[in-house]
Amino acid sequence: MNHNFKDLTGKKFGMLTVESFAYTNKARKAYWDCLCDCGERKVVAGDKLRGGRTKSCGCLQNKLRKDGSNHRTHGMTNTKLYTVWCNMKARCYSVNNDMFYNYGKRGISVCEEWKNSFENFLKWAIDSGYVEGLSIERIDVDGNYEPANCTWVPLKKQSLNQRRSHKITAFGKTMTIKEWADETGLKYDTIERRINQYGWTAEDALTIEPHQGRAR
Repeated sequence: MNHNFKDLTGKKFGMLTVESFAYTNKARKAYWDCLCDCGERKVVAGDKLRGGRTKSCGCLQNKLRKDGSNHRTHGMTNTKLYTVWCNMKARCYSVNNDMFYNYGKRGISVCEEWKNSFENFLKWAIDSGYVEGLSIERIDVDGNYEPANCTWVPLKKQSLNQRRSHKITAFGKTMTIKEWADETGLKYDTIERRINQYGWTAEDALTIEPHQGRAR
């Protein structure tokens, strides 16, 4: 290719894969034929691809409008999905977040792909069926926020699933809080409060009777 600009053929920018050189305009700006993940084609200026200003054939913006999300000049700061992304990271990394104890302190993290790029999280969200009104949930509640371990569920369903399946390891055995409650005869709320609110060790939380003088 005898041109004075970098060949972008084969490179991917957002949802667009560059298939071939298209033309240069009078200002000698290069344009490229691109194939979008949705199957549509679009000719895009190279500087817009490299600068991240064009990420799809237009289907991404249309999808967001249908979901009630407005794509603002610098991203999606004012959308609910952007708030989901921010809250997810705050639970894992902000010690001042009310939920940090149940997430970041337990070792739950956000994969690098999502942590450092809202655009990557946005693409996964749309591809995995996100619509407004759904909440992100980890399939394995002891696992991290990453594509293979996350799905979208109605808020009510998530609230029922959040802590009942969390597991505790004690005496060489790992079981859910409910299973430990059944085995020890202690109340579920007593065990959960001792560990998550009072910071007891798992062994103490499962063996000390409520009347023995420590916080219940």
